[in-house]
Amino acid sequence: MDRSTLCPAVALLLAVCSLSPTSLAEAVRCNLQPVDNEVTYITSQVPRGCVAQVPNATVEVHILSLEFPRALSQLDLTVQMSKQNGTRAREVLLVLDLDKIVHLRLQAPGIPLQLAYNNQHVFTGMPQGVSAVPLTAVKDQLRTWAESKGAIASVAELNDPKSILLRLDPVSRSPSSCRPQPNMDMGHRLEWWPHTEGLVRGCALEGVAGHKEAHILRVLPGSEAKPRTVTVEVKLSCTSGDPDAVLILQGPPYVSWLIDANHNMKIRATGNYSIKIFPGKSFREEHLVLPDTTQGLLEEAQRLNASRVASFVEVPLASAISLQASSCGGLQTSPTPVETTPLKETCNEELLMTLLRPNCSDDTMTLELKKNLMLSLKCNISSLTFLDHRCQAEDRGDQLVLHSAYSSCGMRVTESVVNNEVVVSFLSSSSPQRKAVQCIDMKSLSFQLGLYLTPQFLQASNAIELGQQGFVQVSMSPPTPEIMPKLDSCQLDLKPEADTVELIQNQAAKGSCVNLLDSSPHGVMRFSFLLRGHMVPTPKAGTLSCTVAMRLRTSSLVRRTVSMRLNIVSPDMPGKTLVLPAVLGITFGAFLIGALLTAALWYIYSHTRPPSKREPVVAVAAPASSESSSTNHSIGSTQSTPCSTSSMA
Repeated sequence: MDRSTLCPAVALLLAVCSLSPTSLAEAVRCNLQPVDNEVTYITSQVPRGCVAQVPNATVEVHILSLEFPRALSQLDLTVQMSKQNGTRAREVLLVLDLDKIVHLRLQAPGIPLQLAYNNQHVFTGMPQGVSAVPLTAVKDQLRTWAESKGAIASVAELNDPKSILLRLDPVSRSPSSCRPQPNMDMGHRLEWWPHTEGLVRGCALEGVAGHKEAHILRVLPGSEAKPRTVTVEVKLSCTSGDPDAVLILQGPPYVSWLIDANHNMKIRATGNYSIKIFPGKSFREEHLVLPDTTQGLLEEAQRLNASRVASFVEVPLASAISLQASSCGGLQTSPTPVETTPLKETCNEELLMTLLRPNCSDDTMTLELKKNLMLSLKCNISSLTFLDHRCQAEDRGDQLVLHSAYSSCGMRVTESVVNNEVVVSFLSSSSPQRKAVQCIDMKSLSFQLGLYLTPQFLQASNAIELGQQGFVQVSMSPPTPEIMPKLDSCQLDLKPEADTVELIQNQAAKGSCVNLLDSSPHGVMRFSFLLRGHMVPTPKAGTLSCTVAMRLRTSSLVRRTVSMRLNIVSPDMPGKTLVLPAVLGITFGAFLIGALLTAALWYIYSHTRPPSKREPVVAVAAPASSESSSTNHSIGSTQSTPCSTSSMA
């Protein structure tokens, strides 16, 4: 062999001899499977979303588009907003776009929030100050519908959320328009907790002896490479001593770690890390580069002599991660596979009972329970009845339907409210569940709408002048303590000469010319509005209509609309008929002028006549009577004179 051939051969032999046995071995064999360890995390990363600044918007809109893998889910939603010092509270509309049925637990302390949703998808109890807005737009039209209500301040699409925190405070350095982007960091605007069932996996590392275990947390890169700290809480269920364990934290280079662990363990982390019990002290392993792949991290655990991976978790860029592991490395002497503890399937009776809400017609109460929801809640029902057990639910294939007229099945009608109980018997329980249900007997109620031209609401009118203030009263009779009606919306339709004037929307005044007034002691709803004074062309008539919303504690929302026809009077219309306040004002003014004129004439007469010539008192009566007659004639002529330049406030 010549020299030129020998050199490459020797180099190849040296390279092969220098390789360690580990590097020559096949890829580490570790079949990751779900384990019963638990992990939760909080993140601002969403699959798709945007945040915008809308400081001058009258109504700011936030859209949450949520997808769930189950037919029925529970969701905790909290809305927060800092106190607005000296500024008018903003109107906020929160739109929920859902693909499944959700039992919503909403908290919005002190926030006048409007919640738009499809009532077929959401079961919720409205907190104080939150009003419901019906959402009829389909998914493709949702953005257009939301933009018609106000300026969009945020959009977030989430997959299987368990809890959401939405903050309404302005976000600095945000664009003026909201254009959803993939893998968006919502920042301070939104944080959420996803469901994490099955997210933790584990395996035994074949060929490694001992009892050391590894816990691996991998944080994926975010949309923005800016420095941030991730808090990692690790709780191991070791009763005595510290486990022989290693914690491997891998993430983007801009991530620092704050570790809070209940046991001592070896730590391998990319970047800086600190331990909660040693505040202010930071650690860093120089030149440490951890693999950014699943296989590479498993090989790192094997290199550290771990015989099993007790926890392997991959999460998006999070602000806090909590891991609870039921294992404790020192207790295990052989690398047996990690087994998943099956969850005990129990019926969620409480949640199922919340789904039972009556649908009310004029004379029938109906309750529907879909079978796929029963299956999702793992509930088997043996019977579904009213208080009268002879009234059983009908099986209609995909759902159970319980219905009855108001005159049967134990219904009790008192003060326009229909009361009953629904009784549910479960196979898994010996005692049935009961729930009170109610409907409003709409046939027994009537609604009146009246327009008045004075705030005393003394005499109704069917005419209003352009530029005049009108006072509207909507009443329900008979008044019922259990039913608290609210003005849901009101409008004045001036077509075809002018557009429709929105007066009230979503139980809130629309614009500065509309004021909601205090209700009367009997629950009569009132508001005032100022009709715009200059319209071209001038409308001659309009239709005033108001929708009243009513809800009982256990029933769905019911609406009823009442309308009246109005004549519109123009200020410069020749020969127009004066409305009552104008007539009263002119009459009183004329009377006052006449009285003052009479007093002045009497004063002049009494101070200018000669003192030597006194006449009988009866002789004075003639001039006074003459003046009085003149005054009365003046008043009468003023009342019959057509309104010319008189103004009405």
